[in-house]
Amino acid sequence: MTQASVAEVVGALRARYLRARRGDKTMILDEFVALTGYHRQAAIRVLRNGRKPKGRDRRGRPRVYTPDVKAALLQVWEACGRICSKRLAPFLPEIVAVLQREGELALAPETRRLLVQMSPATIDRLLSTHRYRRERGRPAAKPGTLLKAKVPVRTFADWEDVGSGFLEVDLVAHCGETTAGEYLHTLNAVDVATLWCEPVAVLNRSQEAVRKAIQRIRGRLPFPLRGIDSDNDSAFLNAHLYTYCQKEGIQFTRSRPYKKNDQAYVEGKNWCVVRQLVGYRRYESREAQDLLEAIYADWRLVVNYFQPVRKLISKERVGSKVRKKYDLAHTPYRRVLAASDIPEEKKIEAGEIYTTLNPVALQRRIEENLRALARLPR
Repeated sequence: MTQASVAEVVGALRARYLRARRGDKTMILDEFVALTGYHRQAAIRVLRNGRKPKGRDRRGRPRVYTPDVKAALLQVWEACGRICSKRLAPFLPEIVAVLQREGELALAPETRRLLVQMSPATIDRLLSTHRYRRERGRPAAKPGTLLKAKVPVRTFADWEDVGSGFLEVDLVAHCGETTAGEYLHTLNAVDVATLWCEPVAVLNRSQEAVRKAIQRIRGRLPFPLRGIDSDNDSAFLNAHLYTYCQKEGIQFTRSRPYKKNDQAYVEGKNWCVVRQLVGYRRYESREAQDLLEAIYADWRLVVNYFQPVRKLISKERVGSKVRKKYDLAHTPYRRVLAASDIPEEKKIEAGEIYTTLNPVALQRRIEENLRALARLPR
């Protein structure tokens, strides 16, 4: 029996049930249960009180975050590059103000109030159906043997209280299913103090290509380049880069072999900045390199100005577990402004760039270029 039919039966029997005597009520109740299949106690409640309109019998507290709030959160999350809730939550007031300034977000006052006060747990609950699935790639680095004795080793413990301008660098291979032949790479650089990130597309892993990419990164940084730390890949441990660093007064160090934790900053960014965006396809052509450069030109602005990041403050081992404490999430741009060892003119230049940026427009261009990249022949 359909719900409409049940409603008709209730309408026909309820008035008679309420006026009937005890014995007659039993007969009416038996008839109603036989027709509808209701449990006897449920039938008594329906015939006494009538059927409540659908959706009005919701138990618990009333819903606070309405679909309008969730839709606004999704829009903000997409504009920030789908970052995690603990990075997004403290950044919500700033990014909402930026999107409203650029005309990309129109919110009612109550919706805005609810949006900017969200906790990380609430954000996770509302975004639980929207997540990336991580893929796996192939290692492509080859250990370098030249100059190993001349380049000092730096471990993860040596980064404590380091100033701005010291970069961890690494190559991310776009080789697809095989490392045979030549293919594009992304040279990714992360500043340890401010977490400023600079990805650059290189046509191959030659020594000269890597050195020129380091030069391009140096020109983009909002602070002087003081040091470079690489793994033991021969693309970095070579005469071209070593001579360049010696000439320019840049400190050059390397990590321990097979100790990825020595380069924890850049290793983490290889996934969230490069792989999540570009994926694992193979790219070989100049056209692909040009598209990657166009993508990174916009993506670096999104990552550094509109993606808050957290830094590890301390680690404490308790039994078999390690408890980690992080600071409050801030964008690399805000960390640059707060740094005391960065010249004021550099901060002013970064602030001028910030006031001209529209994160949603940047994301649109990135998506357009990513679609063009996907259309290239394999």
